[in-house]
Formats: sequence, C-alpha cells, structure tokens
Amino acid sequence: MNRFFAFVLCLLASLSFPIRARAQGGPPYITNDPGTPGNDNWEINIASMQTVRQGVGSYQVPQFDINFGIGDRIQLTYEVPFTIQTVTGQPVESAWSNTFVGVKWRFWDHGEDSWQISTFPQLETGSSLATQEKGISINGPRLLLPFEVSKKIGPVDLNLEAGYFFPWRGPYERILGGVVGHQFTRRLELDGEVYNDYVMGLQPHDTFFDFGGRYEFHTGLIALFMAGRSLSPNSSGQPEYLGYFGVQILLSKFGRTLTPDAQP
Repeated sequence: MNRFFAFVLCLLASLSFPIRARAQGGPPYITNDPGTPGNDNWEINIASMQTVRQGVGSYQVPQFDINFGIGDRIQLTYEVPFTIQTVTGQPVESAWSNTFVGVKWRFWDHGEDSWQISTFPQLETGSSLATQEKGISINGPRLLLPFEVSKKIGPVDLNLEAGYFFPWRGPYERILGGVVGHQFTRRLELDGEVYNDYVMGLQPHDTFFDFGGRYEFHTGLIALFMAGRSLSPNSSGQPEYLGYFGVQILLSKFGRTLTPDAQP
C-alpha cells in the first residue's frame, strides 16, 4: 500500500491542473452521471464517507476513487475504501473493504445541455472471510450494471441512474438514484439527491435524501461535501446519517485545460 501512496504523490507532482467541467452526479453523491474526464485526463477523489445506523457506524477513511479518461467518452475507474466500523458494545474493527473496478461509456451525447446517456459496468471484487465476519466487506464478486441519463432543463441539471447488482452468490440488488442541481456561480454548485438501494427479499430497503455541492477552490482543486439521512423512521434500520467530505483533483497529462462549462 505504501507503493500505492507513492504512485499517487508522483502522479500529482508530474501532471498539471485543468479547469473543472460541469457535473451533477458522481462524488460526493452515490448517483453517477454520464460525464467522463476527457482524453488523457485524471479525476482523483479522496474523501471520508460516513454511514450511521442504530448502534452501528461505518466510516470510510480514506476512500480513494481514481478515474482516467480514454478518448472523449470512456472512463476507467478504480475505487477502494479503508473502513472503520463501530458497533455498540463491541471492539472497533478496521480493514480495506471491497474494491470496485469499472468502465464508463457515454454512448449517447447530444451536447452538454441535451440528452446524454452512459453505461457504467463495475466489478465489485471479493474479500476475505475475516473482513466479512467483521461486517466491513460483503461476499463477492458482484457485477453492477447501471445506466445514467442527464439533461439540462432550464437552469436545472437533472441526472438519473438505475441498475442492478448481479452477484456470484447471494441476492440481487437494485439501485435507483436522482440528482437535481444548479450551478450558482462559476465556482459553486449545489444539488439534492434521492437514492434507493433495494436488496431483493432482505431488509432494510435504504431510501434517503441528501444535500451537497462542489466548490472550486483553485483550478483543478474542488471541495466535495454532502450530508443526508433516511426518509423513513430510524426504527426501519435505514441510515440515520450519511455524509461525504473530500477533495477532487483534476489533472491533464499534457497540460491541456478545459473551459469551465465544457463537457469532454
């Protein structure tokens, strides 16, 4: 893992910052959007994500989400969190959780203000039995096959995502999310999200609302923030609190910059 951190530091030192493109879904939200970084560009999200239920807290500190653009419409993704879990009356447990690797392809693109559609298949890798017993990871592998749709309607940006987890073993899982937002200034974007995660035949069925945004501190350096909670009573077992706080770093291999409102 020390080699991984060294790689990230070398990458940051050797590449230059592009200007951020407009987006709706994606970090800090659970719902993804059809946007991609652009050819030879990197999008690196480093964050802390927290989920709190009755008596149980799960903290991904840090969560690494690394994306690389191939051409104007394809994105390669690698995501892995280090999870700290607390359960009332039990010792604190921590370990690296399941890893996601995926490829996003925006196959329909009529321009930034019109319809854009993508698919984002991702493989959630397996994990050790020890981390599963601690509740830090789940039994894998699983294939996530979602579709993302975005459209600008007047001053509002709308983004929807729907898909299924296809497990090697265990129950199927359906996800459905939507993000609605607005770019208030060149630097500040604010959004609201509703997200539902339904595991077939099991409880709980997570449905929650969150509010968040992105603020561009500097060219290629964006603050990410989000906080929300369940739409159902706490007794349902759904999240009482959900949060995401981090930073997004946008890099271009050849020093090429993107205009603030450009969609690669």
